[in-house]
Amino acid sequence: MTARLLNSRDTELLERARRVVPNGVWGHMATRAIGPDYPQFFSKSDGCRVWDADGNEYIDFMCAWGPNVLGYRHAEVDAAALAQMDKGDIGNGPTDKMVELAELLVDTLDHADWTLFQKNGTDATTVCVTIARAATGRRKILVARGAYHGAVPWCSPSLVGVTSEDRAHLILFDYNDITSLDAAIAEAGDDLAGILLTAFKHDVGKDQHLPEKAFLAHARAACDRTGAALILDDVRAGFRLDVRGSWARYGVKPDLAAYSKAIANGWPLAAVAGSERFRDGAGKIFTTGSFWYGSAAMAAAVKTVQILRDSDALAHTEAMGERFRAGLSSISARHGFTLRQTGPAQMPMVLFDGDQDLRIANAFCAAALRHGIYLHPKHNMFLCAAHTPDDIDRALEAADGAFADIVSAGILAA
Repeated sequence: MTARLLNSRDTELLERARRVVPNGVWGHMATRAIGPDYPQFFSKSDGCRVWDADGNEYIDFMCAWGPNVLGYRHAEVDAAALAQMDKGDIGNGPTDKMVELAELLVDTLDHADWTLFQKNGTDATTVCVTIARAATGRRKILVARGAYHGAVPWCSPSLVGVTSEDRAHLILFDYNDITSLDAAIAEAGDDLAGILLTAFKHDVGKDQHLPEKAFLAHARAACDRTGAALILDDVRAGFRLDVRGSWARYGVKPDLAAYSKAIANGWPLAAVAGSERFRDGAGKIFTTGSFWYGSAAMAAAVKTVQILRDSDALAHTEAMGERFRAGLSSISARHGFTLRQTGPAQMPMVLFDGDQDLRIANAFCAAALRHGIYLHPKHNMFLCAAHTPDDIDRALEAADGAFADIVSAGILAA
C-alpha cells in the first residue's frame, strides 16, 4: 500500500470554503455526516478510481453516489457530450438531441409512452407528483416510511425549514406491507392521487429489501381500481439494475417514473417517463428550468443508454458486485465479524451485526480509506462497469488489511 498523504490541501480547501459557504459543503456529500477521516475535496476521477485533493487514490465504491455507471471519464459518452457542446448546449430552445433521447427512452423503457427532461432527481420526483395531481384532480400521495425521494420541502428527510403544510397531503405506509398500504389507501379515500415507491427499499442505515412481486402487483391493482398513479422513483436504481426500468423483471409497469443519476453517466440530467393515460396531465402542468434543455447532457444520455442497451455492462457490473460480496463475506468472517450484505450486488449495503452505533462500520471504513478503497458505513454503495476483477481483488486485499487494522486497534465484533 502506498503511504497516504496528509490531508493538508483538503483541510485548506475546507477552511476556505467555510468562509464563503455555510458549513463549507452541504447536503449528502458533506463528509461531516460520515466521519473526520473522509476527504471532502477531490482532484480527479477515472474509471472506477478517484483521487482526493491531496493526491490519494481510491478504488471507488460510491461512484459519485450513483451517476457513474459506465466509468468516470468514459471516452464515448464524453466525446458525444463534447461534440454537442461544440455546436451549443443551452440556447433559446432544445436541439434535435432532445427528440432523439426521448425516442430512445420510449423505445427502451418498457413502460414509457412519453418523456420530459429535468436536471436532478428531486426535479423528476416532484414533476411526477405534480402530474399525478393534475391528471387525477386529487391531492394525497402515499409514500413509504423512511424512503428518500429528494430534498425539497414536500419530501426532504430534514424538517428544518419545512412546514406541516408542506407535508399535509402525504400519507405513510410500510414498504412491502400490503396491509399497511391498504390502510393508507383507505385513509386517502377519494383524494388519492398517487402511490410513490422506490425501485426497492434502500433506506439509509438499514438492510435493503427487494420489492415483493405480490406487493407491487397489489399496488398496481389498487391504482387501476382507484384511478391513481403508480409512481416509480427510479432515480437511484434506474439504468443500473435493468435498462428497461427497474421493475421490468417483475412485470409491473408504473404510470410515471423518475430517472436521474446514471442516465447520462455523470452528465447532469433527469427524466420523467409516463404512460399514455398521464400524457394530458403532463401537458397541462407548468414545469421548467433554465438548464433543463441542455443538449450536451442529452447527447451523453443517448450514448449511455445505447451502451447499456447494446452491451453486457450491467451484467458485468452485477458480476463484479457478486465477486466483491463473496470476498468481503469470507474476509470478514476470517477476522471474526459477521456482515449483513443486502440489496442488489451492484448497489450493496454492508452493515455489521450488532453494530447499532456504527462504531465498527466507521472504524472499518476509515481503515479502508487508508488502504485505498472508498466505502460508506451506512449508505448503499455502487459499482460500475469500469470495475474489473483485478480492481475487485485489489479492493478485497485492502479490506483484509482494514479488518486487520481495526482488530489490532481492539475493535472487535459486537
